[in-house]
Amino acid sequence: MSKDANPKEALIKAAYADVHKFGNNREFDKAVKAVNRILGVAPDDPTALHCKVVCLVQLSKFEEAYKFIEKNRLSSLAFEKAYCEYRLNKQVQALKTIDDTGLQPLPPNLKELRTQVLYRLERYDECLDAYRDIIKNTSDDYEDERRTNLSAVAANLAVDKNKEVPEVPEDTYEQYFNSACIQSNRQKYAEAERKLRTSEKLCREFLEEEGASEEEITEEVDVIRVQLAYCLQQQGKIKEAATIYADCLRHKPKDAALVAVASNNSVVINKDQNVFDSKKKIRAALADACEPKLTSRQKQVIALNNCLLALYTNAGDQVQQLSQKLAQTYPQVEFEALLIRCTQLAKDRKHKEAIEQLQKFASTHKSHAFVSKFAIIQLQLLQGSRKEAIETLLSLGESKYKPGIVSALVSLYLGTDNKPAASALLKSAVDWYKKNNVSSGDLSDMWRQAAEFHLRGGASETAASSLEELLKLNPSDTKVLAQLVIAYAQFQPKKALEISRKLPKLETLTTASEIDALEAANWVMSTKAAKKSANAKVEPSPSTPSEKKKSQNRKRKGKLPKNYNAEVAPDPERWLPKYERTGFRKKRGGARGKDVIKGSQGMASGAADQYDMSNRVNLSKNSPVTPVYQETTPGPRQQHRKGGHKKKKGGRF
Repeated sequence: MSKDANPKEALIKAAYADVHKFGNNREFDKAVKAVNRILGVAPDDPTALHCKVVCLVQLSKFEEAYKFIEKNRLSSLAFEKAYCEYRLNKQVQALKTIDDTGLQPLPPNLKELRTQVLYRLERYDECLDAYRDIIKNTSDDYEDERRTNLSAVAANLAVDKNKEVPEVPEDTYEQYFNSACIQSNRQKYAEAERKLRTSEKLCREFLEEEGASEEEITEEVDVIRVQLAYCLQQQGKIKEAATIYADCLRHKPKDAALVAVASNNSVVINKDQNVFDSKKKIRAALADACEPKLTSRQKQVIALNNCLLALYTNAGDQVQQLSQKLAQTYPQVEFEALLIRCTQLAKDRKHKEAIEQLQKFASTHKSHAFVSKFAIIQLQLLQGSRKEAIETLLSLGESKYKPGIVSALVSLYLGTDNKPAASALLKSAVDWYKKNNVSSGDLSDMWRQAAEFHLRGGASETAASSLEELLKLNPSDTKVLAQLVIAYAQFQPKKALEISRKLPKLETLTTASEIDALEAANWVMSTKAAKKSANAKVEPSPSTPSEKKKSQNRKRKGKLPKNYNAEVAPDPERWLPKYERTGFRKKRGGARGKDVIKGSQGMASGAADQYDMSNRVNLSKNSPVTPVYQETTPGPRQQHRKGGHKKKKGGRF
């Protein structure tokens, strides 16, 4: 028995030596073969089982490693099992595996893994607390990595503007990148752009010092540049952003999330243009490889853009299917999905069906009832149902008194020639504002709208009452006072005169210097007058009294006509054109009158003479001459130019 044991132990010892050697050389495929030799002799060896799991994980064979753990019921390898589940995107199972260990406190490796799982599950508040605890209680060489991860958590928390975000260090290019993401999520795109450009510069410098290849540098920098393009896009620099997206996609990056984000944002830039390119890119963004790499918010936006693209391409059936799937997968955008579906129905001229769907949604979702009614109103106006649109607006309750809605109702009433209803609405709106003690600013706006409407409509008395209320709110408003004078002048001139005395005098409104400047302004004069005025402003040089007198006496005499007679009164029509004067007689005949061709257009001159009755002898009933009608010769035809090649003008579309 001892003879059999010795060769077995020697075999295991040699195999372990190989495992150790291959592991140090990172040749894990060879290490797996060495472990299999051990397991062939000792299948229950816990160290060999553990070594095989580690080697499979190092080879990124997570599925095989997970199945091996499950098959051999290796409950002691909780960390390895949870890590495989984490890498296989089974985050809920990974968290359960860690929590089921029952270890309190958790070992450092399980604690860090649990924090990463929380990040993937988008439980950012718990993740932030966990990282703070790890950083506080741990001291090793991975502190920078943990702070970088902490800044990544803070960047995701910054999406909610109401949440406070911790201060993020900016020591490495990754930390600069995460700090820029915080700014962009807070919609401070200019500041984010500045930090991203700094991050790109630091990234290049760091990787060049590390001796990375140009391909590795490009792959790392592209992540920063795509985020930079997003910030530029939000600032309206569309062309620059589109160029960056195209460059990054041309590099064919390995990061699936990067491809998805760049492709989606390119689709947004294209809108309803380059539809074929957009279809290709949206397919890349929806690829299965992108699914585990994207956050739920990113996946939601991509799915929403996919619906909009189907709407742009007028694919009716596809729009209905995609919008329903979107509403089921992401209930928070159910209303947006419904709007897309109703827009397609409106394109198909199914307005009634779209309105019914919106009404049904509004009845079950009170939080979206107000917005839904505006979509219903738009559909009603598209099908020309103004009265129904008015009824829908009036059903908004007290919200109908908001200035924008009042303005829309007044416009619709005027469109249906119902001025009394528009006037009554304005009166009721003003009464509501007074009754509910709304701030004077809002009330003054309503009074002003009502007054201007009634002034335009000729209802001077109603306008005057509105203006009086407006004047009470701001007695020093001269514009309102002037409008009140105009209103009273229509039906009470005496009161208008009395109120007009309250208007400021002209002297108080403008100073003498302002009037002189206005009169001297060149923009109201002709070019000649402006030059003359400019020359007149030049101060004259000192001169003697005799020179001044001489210059004043110089006056040119007006020129008179040669045949002027002072005793005869001038012709009062001398300023009129000749053809408008009383004695004008139009010239007849002449060289042009002789060649006039009478008759129908296209007739020869000979035929014209034939039908010119003015040149005939008397052709009365008693005349013995009988007119002879002969067939006319073909008249001259216009020669049509053959359709030649017309040169196109150059232009951009």
